[in-house]
Amino acid sequence: MNIQQDKHKDKLAFQKLIAFFGVVLFIGKIVAWKLTNSDAVFSDAMESIVNVISAFMGLYSLHLAAKPKDEDHPYGHGKVEFVTSGIEGALIAIAGLMIIYEGINSLITGKVLSKLDIGIWIIAATAIINYLLGYISIKKGEAENSLVLISSGKHLQSDTVTTLGVVISLIVVYFTKIYWLDSVVALIFGLYIIFVGYKIVRKSLSGIMDEQDPELLNQIIKVLEENRRTEWIDVHNMKIQQFGANLHIDAHITLPWYYSLRDAHNEMEKMIILLAKNTRRSVEFNFHMDDCKPISCPVCQIAECPVREKDFVKRVTWTPENVTNTEKHTAE
Repeated sequence: MNIQQDKHKDKLAFQKLIAFFGVVLFIGKIVAWKLTNSDAVFSDAMESIVNVISAFMGLYSLHLAAKPKDEDHPYGHGKVEFVTSGIEGALIAIAGLMIIYEGINSLITGKVLSKLDIGIWIIAATAIINYLLGYISIKKGEAENSLVLISSGKHLQSDTVTTLGVVISLIVVYFTKIYWLDSVVALIFGLYIIFVGYKIVRKSLSGIMDEQDPELLNQIIKVLEENRRTEWIDVHNMKIQQFGANLHIDAHITLPWYYSLRDAHNEMEKMIILLAKNTRRSVEFNFHMDDCKPISCPVCQIAECPVREKDFVKRVTWTPENVTNTEKHTAE
């Protein structure tokens, strides 16, 4: 079994754990709602339904993303993570709207709460468990570049924030008997939940649309710039696509025109190996070898070039702007 399979099984096992706790915590919140008759607690419980749905969607997407490439999906199935993450973000936003609806309804109708002391302990316990699961999920997702685990973790932590709001409102109401405060807190955190959902949907759409990831691009270019060889005259027309935890990098590398095919291919392989070693993700490369032109002479650092037509002018620092440009680098 290879490392990728081990990582996938590990992610799948953790997502199952999230799904299990999602069901348990939902039941706990329903019990608390029945005991307290609090609309804020009810809203929090309804949001937990989203947790459960999202957890099982995450399981499905991780299972599908691990499938090998086939004729219909030449780049694999990794983008399903962006789709399920986007749906999860939408569900989070809907949960926020539900909380706002329930809060407004409570302000209009007014409800007397009961057994708040027991309800506070139950809801507080769910908040602690949610936060710990969310923290672990985010760290695990960042380490393994899994958008599903990161989204699940952020969802759990956003749920923790609203749950803490519910706990605070219940404590205040318990001591002051000002019941409408419960609804006001629910409204505030309902807006927060909608914002979190929007951010997750935005990130998912950027992945589906192959939007450039500036941080990832900078990281890759920094590796190339710090380890560039004299023979690598320039790198241009670079594009990076993300497929779940995997990357696909397209680029053109300019090499001396007089190199044999074998020599040119060896230089290209050195660049690919460099990037593969310095990227924590599985990467598929599609590099194109360009021959140098007279316009390349002013930026070419090969001191003993036997066919130089123009004098060397300056070393061009590789940046996101010139590496992603479709044209070869020049001294201008």
